[in-house]
Amino acid sequence: MEKRGIDISRYQGQPDFSKVKTAVDYVILQAGFGRYASQKDIEFERSYAECKKYNIPVGAYWFSYAASPDDARQEARACMEVIKGKQFEYPIYFDIEGSACSGDVSAKCKAFCDELEKAGYFSGIYISRSPAQQYLNEYCRTYYALWFAEYSPTGLHWSGDCGMWQNSSTGRIPGISGDVDTDICYFD
Repeated sequence: MEKRGIDISRYQGQPDFSKVKTAVDYVILQAGFGRYASQKDIEFERSYAECKKYNIPVGAYWFSYAASPDDARQEARACMEVIKGKQFEYPIYFDIEGSACSGDVSAKCKAFCDELEKAGYFSGIYISRSPAQQYLNEYCRTYYALWFAEYSPTGLHWSGDCGMWQNSSTGRIPGISGDVDTDICYFD
């Protein structure tokens, strides 16, 4: 069962979700970034409401700047404040890349995801495939929902389970002007 989706943030502006719904099975929204709920993505509320209006299944991600597990827990609390009271059909992902993808990455992922799970959310990890192979321990690789970024014409080069694959950053979808990340979901 493969489902086609996209992930979006403020960089996609204000999509026309009446058109988006004709091209995707789901949408993953950036809820925000960093340590504070005030860092909510400026299009999150609108995009969430539009997905619900057009019956598009939705998930979310929180872009991390965490330097430590304690930072990751603070980011999880900020994320939960932003998503409180909303219904998600897809996981809430810890987006760890860039400067956050250093140090004990597995400990940061576990800290964020465990905070969400204690509050009743289904959590996962978004990370590029190569750093995942380098930094994620076996627990993180097998316990959490994994969403990998890898833009390869020959497919995802991962030997284990993967829930979702971000396969392009230059996709085109009706209702969105410009490039959009496209994703393939492998598990319901």
